[in-house]
Amino acid sequence: MRQIPYYSRDVDFDDLAKRDPDFASISQQGKRDGFINFQDPQIVQQLTKSLLKQDFGLKISLPDDRLCPPIPVRWNYVRWIQDLLDTSSEDYTENFDPARRVTGMDIGIGASCIYGLLACSAREGWRMMGSDVDGHSLGWAERNVEMNGFGERIRLHQTGKEGPLLPLDEMGIDSLDFVMTNPPFYTSHAEFLASYNSTTDTTPSAITTGSENEMLTPGGDVGFVTRLLTESLRLRERVTWYTAMLSKLSSLQQIISLFKKNDITNFAVTSLHPGHRTKRWAVGWSFGDLRPRNDVARHGELVLSVLPLRSAWTVEVSGRERRGVGERVREVLEGLEGVRWAWSGVQDAGVLECWGNVWGRKARRRKVREGEGGGERVVGEGPVKLAVKVMCRDQEVEVRWLRGNDYTLYESFCGMMKRAMKEDEG
Repeated sequence: MRQIPYYSRDVDFDDLAKRDPDFASISQQGKRDGFINFQDPQIVQQLTKSLLKQDFGLKISLPDDRLCPPIPVRWNYVRWIQDLLDTSSEDYTENFDPARRVTGMDIGIGASCIYGLLACSAREGWRMMGSDVDGHSLGWAERNVEMNGFGERIRLHQTGKEGPLLPLDEMGIDSLDFVMTNPPFYTSHAEFLASYNSTTDTTPSAITTGSENEMLTPGGDVGFVTRLLTESLRLRERVTWYTAMLSKLSSLQQIISLFKKNDITNFAVTSLHPGHRTKRWAVGWSFGDLRPRNDVARHGELVLSVLPLRSAWTVEVSGRERRGVGERVREVLEGLEGVRWAWSGVQDAGVLECWGNVWGRKARRRKVREGEGGGERVVGEGPVKLAVKVMCRDQEVEVRWLRGNDYTLYESFCGMMKRAMKEDEG
């Protein structure tokens, strides 16, 4: 399968023109004063088609009266979801597993069905569901699915404007690995025009040809994502990760505020813009307790007010080589009662699961009362309260939060490791 990284900067149009004659021809025709004219809808469509062909091996056909999706920001959204799932898996691995079967759903697929096409082209084990309220867009989406040979992997469904965004029972879906949506951003034509004519960094850099249902919705993107959030509070773990794209930083901040009001602590955020002035953000939330890697949960250029809890802490260890650090970490972990852990000497890393605080003052006092030694080590029962991965490097130990919803417990474990390593230095 194609392994496409994030688009980290603006598209190199000169390079694309060298690789794709169709783009070279139309972009030269549309140049004004040496610059490509992206107010020309034909040029905008050709850019999308050329990037899909050259970078993903995809074909697409679009009507003139529906949105033409910019590829870099769309792909960055899909790529981030890949990382989100890869780093919050049941087996605690952090790499892509080609054998893993993943089913996602895109709410509002549009005529392009772009997210389904990108997701399925990048990973063979992925399947996509797609919904839209617009029958005209669905017809074009079906053509694009069949054109690329994904008829067995992408299933489309028409929903009603007043119905739920996630009609899982109606669609015969028990559960999903993720949901994604690129909702309408604006509440009215006036708001859209004000944004389009503004000079802020959210100004669209190319002509927009979307229909009303693609551009406008009550409450704009915040209203739409609030509806999804409300439905998620009912569906909860039937979907592993709920995600959405947002148009403005202020929209993201409003959604994060709603998380706090509803006690949602397992969430992740990213900035999606690949260097150009049209900035977009994505947010994901989960009712499960598997934690994504820190650089995935806090990906891109973000401000403090939207950051989720940290899922990685580093303990500095001076005066020891890596082997010595690993030996000390093993000694500390082996001294804990009521835990389950596995260690890899090759990697100098281990995964520990526990069912409560077995290292704090209360646990130490209980151990003294019950007497040490002579008995069989007891491992906890029931749902794991905390899982961490402890990784040793030269004079450094990283503690990665893998599972759990009790941040205080995770902080306490990190504090214990820090004290243990500092005591060893003394």
